[in-house]
Amino acid sequence: MRQIKIGNTNFSASAIAFGIMRMNKLSVDEAVKALETAHDTGINFIDSSDIYGHGKSEETFGEALEKSSLSRDDFYIQSKTGIFEDESQNYKTTRYDFSKEHIIKSVDGILSRMKIDYLDSLLLHRPDALMDPAEIAAAFDELQKDGKVRHFGVSNFNPMQVELLQAGLSQKLLINQLQLSVMHTGPIDFNIHTNMTDARSIDHDRGVLDYSRLHNMTVQAWSPFQYGQIEGNFIGNPRFPEVNDVLQKLADKKGVSKNAIAAAWILRHPAIGQVIIGTMTPEHIVDSAKGADVSLTAQEWYDIYLAAGNDLP
Repeated sequence: MRQIKIGNTNFSASAIAFGIMRMNKLSVDEAVKALETAHDTGINFIDSSDIYGHGKSEETFGEALEKSSLSRDDFYIQSKTGIFEDESQNYKTTRYDFSKEHIIKSVDGILSRMKIDYLDSLLLHRPDALMDPAEIAAAFDELQKDGKVRHFGVSNFNPMQVELLQAGLSQKLLINQLQLSVMHTGPIDFNIHTNMTDARSIDHDRGVLDYSRLHNMTVQAWSPFQYGQIEGNFIGNPRFPEVNDVLQKLADKKGVSKNAIAAAWILRHPAIGQVIIGTMTPEHIVDSAKGADVSLTAQEWYDIYLAAGNDLP
């Protein structure tokens, strides 16, 4: 599988990452099969969060990794923190929490559940309106000094939020995780519709893709097969016949699945470093992972973009 560099490090990671959000729904044996299948395809990057399955996903991962033929060193392991779920309200998100106490406690819980000694990277999951860069810096410094986290990043941050946080840190923020798919193209639309007055010209993300390229931040695309605000899967969905028709024609041409073409479309953009797939089905892991090595021409990329209902000025 094609490898990319994470941020400004020398660490080589697979262009397709394996997200374990749904691993809580698997038995340990099923999780072992999913992990080993991902590794066999060339995936060496695991993405998680402390809230996935309310912690159960990480527990299952830890047990599966221990039972599998794999070791900790086979993967770059990443998790996220900062979303506070209130257990007394059926795990409803009631706030974001970037306090030093919460960040450190969260990492300790992640490491315990995953049965590992350190994280390769920790991301702040969503922006906290009350974040104090100095307090976050104190947490990051302690975690790095204690050997619990090697690198840091963010998820769903705009450039000014990154700048605010980065100004107080001694570590370089390496990663920004963003929702992006063939059917969720806002950050791309804005760049194409520059100097226009239509709805697609509105910059909701403050030029986050260009910013990431300028600052050597690896953008990780989450929900690569979802439309809207994770409203559902567009692959094979009869609501989207045109884009599925184009995806199928290209899939047939290149000998892969529509999922692989959809992943390749994301990776064709020069700002995107990785696509995070979340399927737990072994055959779908194999299908989607092939997208890392599919090459799309500029015309094929634009054909998909237009078939998804987008336009050009």
